[in-house]
Amino acid sequence: MSGAVALAPPALARLTRLMGGRENLAASFADTCRRLAARHGEAALEPWAGGALALVEVNAGAGALLAFWRASLELSGRLSPAALGETGHAAAALCREAGGRATLAALDAFVEIAPRLAGPAERTLFWRALLALAQAAPDGVALVAAQARRLVRPGHVAAFEGFVAAGLKAAGRDRARQRAFFALEDPLALGLLARIGAGPGFAELETDLCRVLAALWGTPPPLQPLPPGGEAPRRVNIAGPVVRLPEVFPGVAGEAARALYRAAALHAGAHLHFGNPRFPIGKFKPVQMALAGIVEDARVETLAMARYPGLRRLWAPYHVASSADGPTVASLLARLARGLFDPAYRDPDALVGKGQELFAAARGRIDDPALSLAIGTRLANDIGQRRLRFDARGHVVEPAYRDDGLGLWDFSDIAPEAADEVELMVEAARLERREGGDGPPDAAPSPEPAGRARPRPAGETGAVIATYPEWDAAAGIERPDWTSIRAVMPAAGDTGGLRHALERAGPVRARIARLVKAARVGRAARLKRQAEGHDLDLDAAIEAAIARRAGEVPDLRVFRSTALSQRDLAVLVLIDMSQSTRARLADGAGVLDVEKLAVAMLAEALAALGDAFALIAFASSGRGDVRVCEVKGFDAPYDTAAAACLAGLSSGLSTRLGAGLRHAGAQIARVRAFRKLILVLTDGEPSDIDASGEDLVQDARRVVLQLRSQGIDTFGVTLDPAGVGSGPAIFGKANSMPVRRVEELPARLSELYFRLARR
Repeated sequence: MSGAVALAPPALARLTRLMGGRENLAASFADTCRRLAARHGEAALEPWAGGALALVEVNAGAGALLAFWRASLELSGRLSPAALGETGHAAAALCREAGGRATLAALDAFVEIAPRLAGPAERTLFWRALLALAQAAPDGVALVAAQARRLVRPGHVAAFEGFVAAGLKAAGRDRARQRAFFALEDPLALGLLARIGAGPGFAELETDLCRVLAALWGTPPPLQPLPPGGEAPRRVNIAGPVVRLPEVFPGVAGEAARALYRAAALHAGAHLHFGNPRFPIGKFKPVQMALAGIVEDARVETLAMARYPGLRRLWAPYHVASSADGPTVASLLARLARGLFDPAYRDPDALVGKGQELFAAARGRIDDPALSLAIGTRLANDIGQRRLRFDARGHVVEPAYRDDGLGLWDFSDIAPEAADEVELMVEAARLERREGGDGPPDAAPSPEPAGRARPRPAGETGAVIATYPEWDAAAGIERPDWTSIRAVMPAAGDTGGLRHALERAGPVRARIARLVKAARVGRAARLKRQAEGHDLDLDAAIEAAIARRAGEVPDLRVFRSTALSQRDLAVLVLIDMSQSTRARLADGAGVLDVEKLAVAMLAEALAALGDAFALIAFASSGRGDVRVCEVKGFDAPYDTAAAACLAGLSSGLSTRLGAGLRHAGAQIARVRAFRKLILVLTDGEPSDIDASGEDLVQDARRVVLQLRSQGIDTFGVTLDPAGVGSGPAIFGKANSMPVRRVEELPARLSELYFRLARR
C-alpha cells in the first residue's frame, strides 16, 4: 500500500519465531518464557526479549544465549524484565568485542555478583568496565569474570572499574602480563585487589604506629609492609626484631582499619617485649605449633594487660568466635583463643574448657614461655586422639590482629618426620619469595635508598642496570620494578668551548674562588667541658662548685675552647639533558651549554675543596628506557677526561625525574658521609611519552620525601622564567630555587651549594 509504514513485529514474537527453529535452544527458551511470564506477565517481557535479540544479532552463540536464560531466571526475583533486557544489550556489546565465550563467562559472573550491585548505576559500571577491558584486552574478560567474586565488593563497584583501568595501564600491550594481571597472578594486581574497600593502610599509619609502640614498649621495632598474598588473608609476621604488617587489611576501612593496625602492632610489641628466643622446632607438628602459638599469644597478652589494663578494650572486640561458627578445627582454635583471652567465656567443646583450666593453673609461672609449649602439646594430643583433621596449608590465625606465629620458632633443625607438614604450614603463611627479591623473610632489614634498585644481569637485558618502582597516583600504589635504568656511556666532547666559556666567566669564577677559600678554612666549633681552654665553661664551673660543696669529687673539665670543624659532605649533581635543553638563548648558546658551564664551575670548586661529589646526567624515552650517563663517579677525579664527558652531553628525549632521583639516591646512599646532598638541575617539568606530567610530578615528590627520611637532602634548581613550575611542589618551597634568567645559573648554582653546605 502506497505510503504505508511496515511495523516491526513485537520483539517477543520475533524471538519466539527464531528460537522455534533452533532445536538446541527451543525447549530452554520456552521454559524460560513460561516462568518469566508467570512472574511478570507476558506483556512485560518485551524489553527482555529485546535484550535477547541483541545477543542473537551479534551471533553470540548457543552458550551465551543459554547463559542469558539462566541469568534471567536466577535474577527474575531481583531485576525487572526491563533491567534484564539492559543486561542483554550490555552482554551483546561485550560480545562484539570479545566473542561468545567471554560473554558466557561474564553473564555467569553477573549472576553471582548482581546481589552486591545497588541499582542500575552500579550495574552499568560493571558492564562498562568489562566493555573497556574487552576493547583493549579481550582475552582478559573471561579471566576477570572468573575472579568477579573477589573483585566486586558491595559499595565498591567503582573500585572494580579502577582495577580494570589500572591493569590495562600497567600491562600495556604485553599479553603475557595482561593475562597474569587479570588472573590475579601479578603482585601489582594482588595489591590493588587488597585495597578494594580497604584503608587506610600501612603507609598512612606507620608513623602513628611507631609512636604508639614507643609510648608503650620504649624504642619501637623496625616496621615493614607485607605485600598482599593470595586468597588467604595476611597476618602480621615477626622476623627477629622486625615487625611486618600487611600493606592493607582487605575489606577493613576507616576507623576500623586504624584500630586493627593498632591492635596488631601492640600485640606484636608484646611478643617482642615479653617473649623469648625462638623455640627450637624439633619434632613439633603443625597442630602443636598452632596450639602453642595460641597459648603464647594469650601469655604475652596477659602480661601486657597486667601492665596496661586498657589493652583489653583494644583487643576484646576481635574475640567473637563461638560454637555457631561450625564444627571445624579452625573454629575450635579461634574459640580456644577467645577462651584463653576471656576466662568468663564458656564453650560447649571440652577442649576449650581444658585449655582455660591449664592456663589458669599456670598463672603462677606466667613469665615462663615454656608453659606455652607444655599446654599446647597437651591440647594437640587431645585433638589427635579425637582424630580431628588440622589443615596446615589453609590454617589462618584468628583473630585478625594476631601474628602468624612463625616468629616463635627456630626452623634451623626440623626433625625429618615433621619436615613435610611443617613446610606446608610455613608455605601457607610465609612471604612469597620471588627471584630477585630481598632475601629470606628472617633477614634483618638494611637501610635502602628510596625505591630499591634491583640489579639485572647485563647479558640478559643489555644495558639495563637496575629497575625501580614508580608511584601511580590514580591507583594509589607504588608499582614495583616499573622503570628500567639504562647506562649510557659518556661521549667525549671538545672541551675547548667549555674552557672558553669558563674564561669568559672570570668575575664569577673569582667569586667562587673566594667562597672556596672561606669554606676550606672552615668555621670554628665551640667545644664545652674541656680540660684546658681560653675561657670558662660557666655551666661546668657551677656544677663543679656544687659537687665540691656536696663533698663529691668535682669534674675539673671547666674550660671552653674552639676548633675548626671538619667537612664531611657528599654531593651528587643530577643534570637534566632532555630535549627541552636544546632551546637556544639570544647569544646562540643552548640551555644545556649553560647547564654544562654551571656544573663545570661547581665541579672546579668541589674538587678544590676535596668534597666527595658525582655528576650524573639523565633523560628518558618511556618507563623502559631511562638513560643515565655518569660524567664523574664519587671515586673518580674531576680531570680532563671528566670535563670531556661533561662537554659531550647532548640534548634529547624526556624528563622522568622520579626515576632519575631514585637512581641518584641509590648512588649517594653507598657513600660514607655525615651529610648527603642531591642537587637537581632541570629546565622543564617532569614528562615522558607514556605517563602524564601530573603523575610524574607526584612520583618525584614522593621520592624526595623518601630520600629525606633516609637523611639525603634534595634541592631543585629549576630554570623557570615565569616562576610557575612544579619545582616547589616536588622539592618543597624551601628546597627549590627557580632561576628566572638562564644566564644567572652558573653563579646561582655555586652560591647555592656553599649556602647549603654550611647548614
